[in-house]
Amino acid sequence: MKKYLTLSALLTACLLANVSSVSARDVDAWAYDHHNHHHEMHAAGEPSTLNATLPNVQLLTQDGNKVMLQDAISDGRPLVLSFIFTSCQTVCPMTSQTLLQLQKKLGADADRVHILSISIDPEFDTPSRLKAYAAKYHAGAGWDHYTGTEDDSRQIQVAMGAYRADKMNHSPVYFLSDGKSADWVRYEGLVSPDTLLHGLHALMGAH
Repeated sequence: MKKYLTLSALLTACLLANVSSVSARDVDAWAYDHHNHHHEMHAAGEPSTLNATLPNVQLLTQDGNKVMLQDAISDGRPLVLSFIFTSCQTVCPMTSQTLLQLQKKLGADADRVHILSISIDPEFDTPSRLKAYAAKYHAGAGWDHYTGTEDDSRQIQVAMGAYRADKMNHSPVYFLSDGKSADWVRYEGLVSPDTLLHGLHALMGAH
């Protein structure tokens, strides 16, 4: 029988090795273990819905370009939003690896989807640090990393119900939207790229 990694074992492995080497298979393994051995928590990949209007704050991209958040999310593309910080050595590397695998799985549809990774440590996460982080995870076109002020980042997190006063207590969460309304689908935990892909296909009307 296949042996699945526990979260602590997987994180230890990440710290001892290059964190960007975590594979989608490892994330799937953690999600499986989480689902089967931690019944008191929501199963990874079990979606919930929320209606949230993001504040129209000004952010900086990894290239140093100023952009209003509402402009970034209102070009009609489906959205995948997550929160990260570049010095994170636990869940953020696996969150970003999942997004990398998602972008690969989208294939020809990748340019039809806008992926947003927003820093929850913007004072440290300068555009140059975000650019290096994005390069580490081979972020393709359509996957942008954003920073700004502490207050602006907090407003976004609060709007999405993801704010934690201590960044070290943040949990992995992904938000999907069709990009045309304030309705979002929320996925808690280190879900698999296939779970997010299925959610996106539903929003994009794929069969």
